[in-house]
Order: sequence, then C-alpha cells, then structure tokens
Amino acid sequence: MFEKTKLSELVGGGVKKSLAKSSIVLAGTMFAMSVAAQQSGSIEGTVYLDEKVQAAGVKVTAASPVMPKSRTVETDASGEFKLPALIPGTYTLTFTTDDGITRTVKTTVLLDQRSSVSVMMAPEVADGVEEITVIGEVITSGGNASLSDAIGADVLKRLPIGQDYRDLLKLAPGVQYTQDSIRGPSAGGSGQDNVYKIDGANVTLPMFGTLSAEPSTQDVEQFSVERGGARAIGFNRSGGITVNTKSKSGTNEFNGGVEYKFQTADMRERTDAGTKSDLDQSWMTANVGGPIIEDQLFFYGSYFGPRSSQDSKETAYGPTKDYSSVRDEYFGKLTYAPLENVLLNAAYRTSDRKNKGASVEYTEADSASVGEESSQDILNLDGSWVINDATTVSFQFSDYALETAGVPDTMVGVQPGYGQSLDLANLDQMGYFNVPNLNQEDAAWWSDFAQPLIDQYGYTNSAGERVGGGGVGGYYQSNLQNYYRKSFELALDHTLDIGATEHQIHVGYQWSEGREELARLSNGWGSISVLDGAADADAPDNARFKGRTEQMSLVTADGSKVPPINSYMESHNFEINDSISWGDFIFDVGFLISEDILYGQGLREADTLSGYVEDPGNKYEMYKVDWKDMIQPRLGVTWAYNATDTVFASFAQYNPDATSLARAASWDRNSQATLDVYWDENGNYISSEPRAGSSGKLFADDLDPRRVDELTLGTTKEFDNGISLRSHIRYREGSHFWEDVWNQARLYGNEDGCYGPALDQCVPAEIRAKGLYIDDLDAKLDQIGSGSTFVIAEVDGGYTKYLEFSLEASWTGERTYLNASYTRSRYTGNVDQDNTTSQNDVNTFIGSSNLMDARGRMVWDKKDGTLHGDKPHLLKLFGQYTLDWNANVGAYMVYQSGTPWEAWDGSIYGYSANTIRYMEAAGSRRSPSHWQMDLNYTQNFNVFSDYALTFRADVFNVFDNQTGYNYDPDFDETTFGTPRSYYAPRRLQLSVGMDF
Repeated sequence: MFEKTKLSELVGGGVKKSLAKSSIVLAGTMFAMSVAAQQSGSIEGTVYLDEKVQAAGVKVTAASPVMPKSRTVETDASGEFKLPALIPGTYTLTFTTDDGITRTVKTTVLLDQRSSVSVMMAPEVADGVEEITVIGEVITSGGNASLSDAIGADVLKRLPIGQDYRDLLKLAPGVQYTQDSIRGPSAGGSGQDNVYKIDGANVTLPMFGTLSAEPSTQDVEQFSVERGGARAIGFNRSGGITVNTKSKSGTNEFNGGVEYKFQTADMRERTDAGTKSDLDQSWMTANVGGPIIEDQLFFYGSYFGPRSSQDSKETAYGPTKDYSSVRDEYFGKLTYAPLENVLLNAAYRTSDRKNKGASVEYTEADSASVGEESSQDILNLDGSWVINDATTVSFQFSDYALETAGVPDTMVGVQPGYGQSLDLANLDQMGYFNVPNLNQEDAAWWSDFAQPLIDQYGYTNSAGERVGGGGVGGYYQSNLQNYYRKSFELALDHTLDIGATEHQIHVGYQWSEGREELARLSNGWGSISVLDGAADADAPDNARFKGRTEQMSLVTADGSKVPPINSYMESHNFEINDSISWGDFIFDVGFLISEDILYGQGLREADTLSGYVEDPGNKYEMYKVDWKDMIQPRLGVTWAYNATDTVFASFAQYNPDATSLARAASWDRNSQATLDVYWDENGNYISSEPRAGSSGKLFADDLDPRRVDELTLGTTKEFDNGISLRSHIRYREGSHFWEDVWNQARLYGNEDGCYGPALDQCVPAEIRAKGLYIDDLDAKLDQIGSGSTFVIAEVDGGYTKYLEFSLEASWTGERTYLNASYTRSRYTGNVDQDNTTSQNDVNTFIGSSNLMDARGRMVWDKKDGTLHGDKPHLLKLFGQYTLDWNANVGAYMVYQSGTPWEAWDGSIYGYSANTIRYMEAAGSRRSPSHWQMDLNYTQNFNVFSDYALTFRADVFNVFDNQTGYNYDPDFDETTFGTPRSYYAPRRLQLSVGMDF
C-alpha cells in the first residue's frame, strides 16, 4: 500500500523542508476513492514515529460540526487507521500517543470519496505548528481506477451555477453543457442513460431515464459525479453518468439563512430573433439547522419558493389570462447518533408546483389554455453501524413519488358516455371545439352548415370579417402521469489482512421497484371537429361531427370506467468487491449481478401457446432478465509508483436498467385507446371506433440485455503547490439494444428489389436470412385476442461506440480555486436514442421509439454515423478568488463543439413523414460550436457578531453568444437547415441574503 511507503517518498521537497518546524505532514495533499457506505465518505491513513517507523496504538479522533458524536479508533501494528461512514464535511483529526504527544490535522471528507492522511509524531519537536489545514474542494480520483469527482459547498456557493439540481452538471469534467430542460447530457451514453440521486435516493424518472427532480442547490452540501471505471460498489448500472448529492445537515450550533433572488424581464437581453422576454422570475430560499439534543440529535430544515409570472397576451379572441408558476418545496432532515459508532439519517422533501396559462395559441380563446400541476415527495432513511475497526454495516431505504398532470385551465362540465348526443347549441361547453373554415371551393351545403358555427364560435380578423380556423372551449385533455420508486439497500464492508495483502471486502444487496400510473382523460368529449364528408374516409356517411375522446373518460351503462394503466419494473442487484492492497498496487476485483422483471397489465399466465390469456386490469409478468444474463464484471488496478502519483486501468460492464417497455408493451393498451366518436348533423350519436395506435406487444425469446462494455486507462499526479492532474483514455461500446419492431421488418423491402431510388436501401442479406422475430406470432395473437404485429426484439446489428481522451487539472491556493478540463471524444454508431423524435428535448420511450418502426427508420437506413451526443471538443474552466475586502469573484467558461444533424426525407423510402428518415448518413452536418462565460460577484458584510449580510450578482453568458442549435432537418420544409433553439441570451440575476 502506498501508505506504507517511506515518509520521504510521501512528501515533496517543499513539505519535507518544513519538518524542522512542524511535526505533522499531510501525504500528497489528499486522495479520493469511491467508498461503500451510503451518503458518506471516509478517512484512511498512517501514523509514523519517524520516517521509517510506523506508530501503533495511537488514538485517532475525528470530530466535525456535522457529526453529532466524534469517532475514535487506534492505529494497528502497521500504524494504519480507518474511519469509515463519515458524514461529508470538514474534520479535525486529533492524534494522541500513550506518552501524551498530541497533534491535529484538518481535512475534508467528500461524498462517495476516501481521503488519505499520513502524520508523523515527532516527540523531539517542541510545540510548533500543530495544525495544518488542507481542504481539497474538488478531488480527483487518485486511489483507484474510478473516474469520479466530488465538489463541496464552499466551491458551489461561489460559482455562477444556478438554482436547480440540473445546473450542477455544468461543472462535471467531460460532461457536455446543455440547456435541455428534460433530457440530460450525453457523456458516453444517451441523455436517457444517466442516473440521478438525491441523498442516495434515485430520482431518475422511471420508464424514461431523465431527471425529474428540481431541488434548490441551497440544500446541496456536496455533489459527486461518476463517469466511468465503476467498481462493484454502489450498484452502478448506468450507461452514462451517475450523479449524487448530499444534503446539508444540522450541527451543534444554530445556523440559518434567508436569500431572495430575482431576474426580471428587463434583466435579459433580446434574442437574436429580436424578441424580448416579459417573464419575471424570483427565488426565495430559507434554511435553519441546529441541535435538538446536543452531541446526539441534529435537525436541518429549508424552504424553496420559485415564482414566475408573465403578462397576458392578446390572441385573435382577445386578452388571455396571465401566466404564473408557483412552487413551494420544503425539506427536513434529522441526524442522530445514539452511540459513537451508530449514525442514522432521516430526510423528507416535498414539493408542489402549479402553472396556469402555460400555453395558448394565437387562434385560441383564453378558455383553451393549458395548465400544469405536479407534486414530488422523497423520503430517505439511511444509517451505518461501525461494528469495529474492520467491519461496517450500512443500509438505505428511499421512497420517491412524482405525480404530474397537464390539465386544462378551464374544465367543462360534460361527462361523456357511450350513446350520448352532442349539444350543438353549446359546443364550447362540450370540450375543445375546432371551428370550421370556409373557402371558395366549398359546396353550398357545407357553407350553409358551417357558417352558423363560424358566426357563433369564430373570431373577427383584421378586416372585420368573422372567420373560422380557431379553437374554443376547454383544452381537450388531462394527461395524468404518476411515477413511483422504492428502493432498499444493505451493505457489509470488512477489512482483513492475508499475508502481505490487505483486503477491503464489500458485499451489497439492492431491491428496487419503479412504477408508472398513466391516465389520459378527455375534457368533456375532448377534441371536436366538423366533417365535410370527405375529410375522414373512415367516418360514417352521415357523420358531421367527430370527437377524439379518451376511452378512460367514458362511462359505460353500468357506471364503470376503464382504469388507469399501471406498469412496473422490479430489480434485484447483488454486488461483491474486493479491493486488494499489495505493495504499491491496489487491485479491484468484483462483479455486479442483476435480475430485472417487467410487469404489464391486461394478461394472466396460462398454459396456452402464448403463455397468457386476456385479463384486463391484471398485473402480469411481461419479461424477466435472469441473473445469469446480467453478470457485470468490474476489474481495476492502480499502481502508486511514487505513493502520490498513479497509473490505473479498469474494465467494467454495465447492463442499464432504464426502459419504457413495461408500459409501452402492456396489453391493457389495447383496451385504452383513443376513440373516434361520430354524430350526425343534429348531434345524434352514430358510432365510435378505436384510433389506430400502439397496443400490447409480445417479446421475442432469449433476448440479451442491453450492455455497455468499458475500458479505461489513466494516470494522476499531485504537485506540492496544490495542483492535481488526471488524464485518461476511455472506450465504451453499447450493444444488444431493444426496440419494438414490425415482426416482418427483416423481410419487407426486397420483394421488388430495393425500395426507394437509392440502391443501398435493401434489408441486408444477413439480417433478412434471420426471418421473423416470432415465428408463430399470428397464432399467438389469435389465441389471446387483438395485439400488435410489432414485437419487442433486439436491434439487428445495433451498436454505439464512444472514445474519449480527457485531461483535468485543479489548483487550490490560499485564496484561489481553479479547475480546468479538456475532453476530446467521438461518439458513433447506428442506434441514437437522442435522435428519435422531431424535437430532442422530450421524454421518449426507451425501447419503443420511432427507431425500427418502418422503412427509413431501420438501423440499416443510413443510420450508421455520428450520433447526436457527439461533442468532439469540450473545454471547461471555472474557479473563484477571495478578495481583500470580504468579497468573492467566481467565473465559469465553456467551449464545446456543435451538435451533429442530418437531412431527413421520407420520400426516398416511399413515405410523406420525414421524422428520422435520413437522406444522408447520420451526423453528416454539424451546428456551430458554442462558448460562453458566466461571472458572479459576492459582497459580504459582517453585521453584529453572528450575522452576515450578502449581496450577489450573477451574469450568465456575459458575451451574449446566442448560438443556434436543434437545426430543422426536414428537407421539404422552408425552415430546413435553420436552428429551432438558441442558447439563452445574456441575463443578470441579483440576490440579497442574511446568514446567522
């Protein structure tokens, strides 16, 4: 182990020269490694009597304001000590020998990291400098092959970051800067491959893999990111990055603060398009913490209240309601240490948000505006028991709920039911009514029929004419989507010596369940349109009105309704890791083994051809991925060739668990389709038919789970002047992607030669030879009732490849902190999860997207190329400087390559729809590169002895670089090749706060 190396090898010349003045030496500043205990870090080190002799039996006491009780251990025969399961924070280590020599060292413990400290007790040295403080705000991983970084609150609060959890990601080295509000950044995986945690609780949106949580950064005490090189610790199955935060805790002293931030419309520049925002925003935060029982039980509580408002806008129908967004979030946390070696945390976060007037089009009446509602609750319990110096047991339980609804601001009072007539005198009270249009080619009967409706429900144009084409009534639909996740983890960590090696053994088990509850309800009859007899070929001849109505809204004759769809994914994970220290080497050997079970709704297991019979509303096992199919090895080696500097390598395999198939393939989707409802010219009910759309799907046999293989090579170096360097090369390859695909997709397109004018649009011969995905699908569907001719199967030849070179550096000075990183990468393949819709920044099904749906959307249809998340060049610089007059300046700068895109044209495949039908190789074009700088200035004033007044100004995008991105790829659109989104303009944010 590098701790056993001679002290002369542990310290650089500058520190070594200070031995005559000081009896305490910190080895190589600080190292950081992934640790096992939930929401914690640890300290390890060695105590020396002199340069050659390790000190056994020295008492080491760790004390911190965030720990209710101090922790005390003794060094072993080799002079080594371990302090596991510590709450992240600043610690004072006190070293006491049997003959009464005492020394102190201050160090910082970061989330999911391990700090290494070495101290020399020199009895011949008189009282000298007995305390050395070393606080590494951002610590690179120097102890093993994991690419992990942690950032403390002292850095976070001094940088121009933002208010929300997702704003923290801009600081992570090698992780792209993005302004997406839904999807995450791609960093070796798609934006839906990341895992996000708050206090260890997974808040990634079940079924979609995106970030749903919006907590304020005021509660974040520390922030960590693991990008690769994962060990079999922490149940890391992410195909992208894993993000975690640790919230603040109370201390033995009462502390608190209040802050008000605001950004008015006048504090934002006009966009390059010339539009001026009229949105006013503000954020109120408050927090307080302290002891309930001194040295035993602490509390912390906070409030976060963001507000947004916008003046009403004028539509063709007149003024509309003002837009408003109101959110209230409360957080409470208890930290309890009943014994010195037992630590418990309980935290609860609850948030409610309501938006009004979120969307209304120019040709719509005010009553048609849409609102949004959401509530979020996160319960987290975790604890650790340090049984002895060698053994620690830890646990964590989390319960997460996100309930969301897109709801009409105006609800009509009609309850639709089968056979009901339509009240033609009050169509604006029946739902959302699409007012018909007239033109010169219309038949006389149509004009006679439509004109009274236009007179009653249309709007007056600039010429003073009454015209149609608008919309009145309430917005047509309420979309209720609720997400829930429960998780329990249990871990045992034990250290033992075997010969010349030390083994740190970790064993852990995790159970989790993600669930989605989906209900789509029509507002009245939903969307109502007028038919001219030719607009809908499927409509009855005498139909004059058509409603698009959700089946869940209809009441049957017996008063019953179709229930919501519930979908489940259950996961079991077991991991074991042995970190073996031998001389200057650390070997990590372990594996993570998993089992995933997808549950749908609407079938029941039976001894039939398909294995099921129909049973609406019944929960059934849809598909199971067995343990044997998800054995994920984790291997790493680190060579500390001079104790402080390292060379490392690792291999890791991941089976990502993010998937939407539990809902997308659920059989009850057959019975919950949207209905087309028809009425005659007098409003009399005629009939209703299900609209064409998605339905339940069967799975092909023996699917291999999606997999990411990763190889990492790197090195770290520490300098005496506080500079830390890390460089690595990382390669990732994704395979075995799942998608819903037409059962005969391998066969069509070759009957008459190749489809389309381009001769390379054939199904490849090796894929065509595989035949149907499910040979007897038709027989199975006949036996269990109607279902989709699409099936869930592996994407033939689907792959992604990611290669990166990264160089990272940080410098911690007396007043200064600086961090710099540069990443050169390429991301290629033929499965692009980030490019499966016309607009990227949305929640899309993982495994049931547009990919593989039809000709032009297959992976052999020009999909091989550069993927949407490819950013070949990424440079980040950030830091802060403390001024003489109790003030601070912070800065952030990013430069990154543009986004790849390509032209889409469905006509070459025989379709009018262009979406993801490429007319050239994927990523043939690229949007411009982007750079921006953010700055902030903070001025502090001491008011009385216990109060501090703070004024702060943040300026984002100082040089107002509104680079365009999200280019329109539709070749036949007039806007083809123009950006649909722009980086936000320069904006100023001011705040005032008081701390006590």
